Amino acid sequence: MTKYPQDDFKPYDDGRSKTEQVEAMFDRIAPQYDRMNRTMSFGTDRGWRKAAIRHLSRYAPRKVLDVATGTGDFAIEAYRGLLPDVVVATDISEGMMDVGRRKVARLGLEDRIEFRRENSLSFSFADDTFDAVTVAFGVRNFADLDLGLSEIRRVLRPGGHLAILELTVPEHAPVRQCYDLYARYVIPLLGRVMSDDGRAYSYLPTSIHLFPQGEAMRGIISRAGFREVGLRRMTLGTCTFYWATK
Repeated sequence: MTKYPQDDFKPYDDGRSKTEQVEAMFDRIAPQYDRMNRTMSFGTDRGWRKAAIRHLSRYAPRKVLDVATGTGDFAIEAYRGLLPDVVVATDISEGMMDVGRRKVARLGLEDRIEFRRENSLSFSFADDTFDAVTVAFGVRNFADLDLGLSEIRRVLRPGGHLAILELTVPEHAPVRQCYDLYARYVIPLLGRVMSDDGRAYSYLPTSIHLFPQGEAMRGIISRAGFREVGLRRMTLGTCTFYWATK
C-alpha cells in the first residue's frame, strides 16, 4: 500500500505511534472540541454534514457506521436525516465519545446511536455489515489511509455507500492565500486560547495541507476498490465532500 505524507505526520514529538498520539490528542481537547470546531469553521460544518446526509438519504440505509465519530455530530445528523435502525459511532478516543454519549443521552437517542471504541485500521465488524459509512474530518488522521479505506470497504455491504467530509485547501487565489494565513496563524492562536493543547491546533491545519486533495483523493478512493466515486468542493473549497459505492 502507498504511504502518504500525512500517514507519518504526528501531533507530538515523542516515540508513540500516530494512532496513540491522535488518541491522546483528542482525549485532551475533547472538552473544548465542539466550541473550537464551531469557531474555526464559523458554524459552516453543520451545513456540510447536512449536505452529505441529504446525498445518502436517497439510498435509505438501515444500518450506518460513523467512523472517527469524535463527539458524535455526524452520527446524530445521520440518525436525524436518515432514520435508520441503528447508527454505530466509532472512535479511538473515549474522551471524545464520552462527550458524544452525553449529547445522545440528552436527545434520548441511546437506543439508536451506539458508541464503540474501534481502530479504523482493524474493525471488529464482520464483512458486509453496513449499508452506509460516514466519516467527517477523520480520514486524514488515519495512520494508514489505504488500509483505513480498505477496512471501510470490507464492512460495507455490496452496493453500500460511503460519504466522506474532509477539510481541504482552497485551490484559487486570493481565497487560498487568505486561508493559508488563517490556518498558519489564527487557528493555532485560537487553540492556545481556547484549549489546553496548542500543539493540537498546529497539527490540525498542517495535516490538512499534507492530505491528498480533490482529484488525488478521488483516485485513492477508486484504487481502494470503490466505484462511482465523486466529489464536490464546498464553501470556497475549504471542505470537500467525497462519495462512493462499493
